[in-house]
Amino acid sequence: MSPLEAVLVTLAGVAAGTINAVVGSGTLITFPTLLAFGVPPVTANVSNTVGLVPGSLSGVVGYRRELVGQRSRVLRLGSASLIGGIVGAVLLLVLPSAAFDAIVPVLILLGVLLVVFGPRIQRAVAARAESRGGIPDHGVWWVWPAVAATGVYGGYFGAAQGVLLMAVLGIGVVDSMQRHTATKNVLALLVNAVAATVFIAAADIDWLVAGLIALGSVVGGQLGATVGRRLPPGLLRAVIAVVGVTALVVLLV
Repeated sequence: MSPLEAVLVTLAGVAAGTINAVVGSGTLITFPTLLAFGVPPVTANVSNTVGLVPGSLSGVVGYRRELVGQRSRVLRLGSASLIGGIVGAVLLLVLPSAAFDAIVPVLILLGVLLVVFGPRIQRAVAARAESRGGIPDHGVWWVWPAVAATGVYGGYFGAAQGVLLMAVLGIGVVDSMQRHTATKNVLALLVNAVAATVFIAAADIDWLVAGLIALGSVVGGQLGATVGRRLPPGLLRAVIAVVGVTALVVLLV
């Protein structure tokens, strides 16, 4: 890899870390960049996952204020992310990608629609839950399996994982968008970390690529936390929708 390519990969890591801290889908920047520089697809995917783990941690640190009071929720939903991440990482290593890739655009489109119509759906969910005793702090019953399913997807590929998590949290858990963003960052970190562990043990990692992305994504995680915290709920929802639609277009094209 030439010095110029190394700089561009690092900058892609900065952009990915920034986007991941706010929404998710940073993989849509780093993954195509690596392919453009001749990194084989599977190597690019696993190296990218390993490299983005420090950036995910940086985003969690950046949103630490919004995590106050969410310990029980994060512990409960985190177990779903861990299980899902392991399953997704193993699927990447043992299954052909065609079948799974076919459903990825559908999942992203569903996530975007759920984010856009989230407030209306959440009101309906909340009203129904109130008639049955209210919504627990960790969300309605289907939030845990939905987070686990998102973890499977995140462990397998990861692009727009954050969009799906924000949709699930926004509808099934009563809290602010900024606090959902903080929770999303922790859950995505767990998925990326456990998937990276599987890949390190069983796949070929390009450690130069992973290191450059890690360096950039750590900086990006702090930038994303600074920017994301200043976005009002409506604008944050719009940003998530735009990123999700962009992800959908990129994957389809």
